[in-house]
Amino acid sequence: MSHARAAVHRAARVAPAFAALSGARRAELLGRIADALDARADELVAVAGQETDLPEARLRGELARTTAQLRKFGAVVTEGAYLEATVDHADPGDTPPRPDLRRMLRPIGPVAVFAASNFPFAFSVAGGDTASALAVGCPVIVKTHPGHPGTSAFTATLVAAALAEGGAPDGVFQTVEGFEEGLELVDADELEAVAFTGSLRGGRALLDRCTARERPIPFYGELGSLNPVVVTPDADAARGAALAAGLAGSFQLGDGQFCTKPGLVLVPEGSALEAALPDSVVAGEPRMLTPAIADGYASGRDRAAAIPGVEVLAGGGGATAPTVLAADAATLLAHRELLDEVFGPVTVLVRYRDAAALQEVLETLEGSLTMTLHAEPEEDVTGLADWMAGRAGRVLFGGWPTGVAVSWAQHHGGPWPATNTVFTSVGATAVRRFLRPVAYQDAPASALPEALHDDNPLGIPRRVDGVYVLPATPAG
Repeated sequence: MSHARAAVHRAARVAPAFAALSGARRAELLGRIADALDARADELVAVAGQETDLPEARLRGELARTTAQLRKFGAVVTEGAYLEATVDHADPGDTPPRPDLRRMLRPIGPVAVFAASNFPFAFSVAGGDTASALAVGCPVIVKTHPGHPGTSAFTATLVAAALAEGGAPDGVFQTVEGFEEGLELVDADELEAVAFTGSLRGGRALLDRCTARERPIPFYGELGSLNPVVVTPDADAARGAALAAGLAGSFQLGDGQFCTKPGLVLVPEGSALEAALPDSVVAGEPRMLTPAIADGYASGRDRAAAIPGVEVLAGGGGATAPTVLAADAATLLAHRELLDEVFGPVTVLVRYRDAAALQEVLETLEGSLTMTLHAEPEEDVTGLADWMAGRAGRVLFGGWPTGVAVSWAQHHGGPWPATNTVFTSVGATAVRRFLRPVAYQDAPASALPEALHDDNPLGIPRRVDGVYVLPATPAG
């Protein structure tokens, strides 16, 4: 038996005991992990800096986000609404007559998490996928990323030790390494779901593998995203230079290696934004996270720049140099390959002549994690905002999409190819991926989970006979 399959088997054995722990108990374990990472922050940042060449300030901020989201998921499961506990008492007068029905969400079992390259802490070994799965009682097996092996090993050691010291069942957190072990992990009979953050190509391969299993399992992928931005003529006239500075900061942030990088910006012909943008493009050739990312960036950018009608407005030259490309709407419509995501510090300005030309370009766009609209307060953008909501998981009015807050209301997902599901990988409802509903009909009280007892011993929000009921004293 491969290491990956053995890890899943081990996780499956302890899954019932882990699921039986209370939300407060699992929150305590997440807090222990966060405390352990915070206590070794200097060492973790040093190792990650050597492997990724990311600046210390960025890594410290990311590690702080990582430990904060561990604690926030603890708060989510302590509060208890995530269970969606629902009680419908028997009603013989209903049509049809209703038995006693009680429903809640329960953990699905062992989960595989494929770590991302571009966030060595927040989307890696102890990142949001791991935190949200552990929070609801699912054992986790992480397939580590080869871009930061030392950081992954160090983090995993701290996580495992914190769980052990906290008395967690042995086997609720494990790691595997290597491409073949990753495939073995997906194929393991007792695995219940896969969470992945990475390329569209890699994600599609894993999705197909999850579906091809004798017993298919869910695949939750955060994949490719162009994150289009629309600048109206009024907004450009009012603050084009400021918008150029904001765009430059966003598409070059982290050397363009964020999934929310604005990769396509629609601007009116003759825009002040376009005139001002070249002054904010940084010279030089940054080191990318991995050689494969660097090669993919250079080849993708150069392919786009070689399209007839596309000009290099700023930057370029070096293999990894930040670059602004520009084209008119007709060029994009004739060459849809301009809409292919290029991971790295490049953005494409597309000039539109009027509202009709803008709408024609918009209709070519696929789903994205985000869409951003820059307009003036007096403009009626209702129709455009509604259209964007149909194509993106997060619609921004002003600002820039890089930077994803971890909160109750956050949604980090979107229509294909941004993700392949309706779920989020960031924020409180990320836990929903690792839960499934179970209804209990005419069950004796002794067979019911505490969340469904009449006296609500957990003190959690519930819907009872159609009415949402808040506890007199909040849980925790």
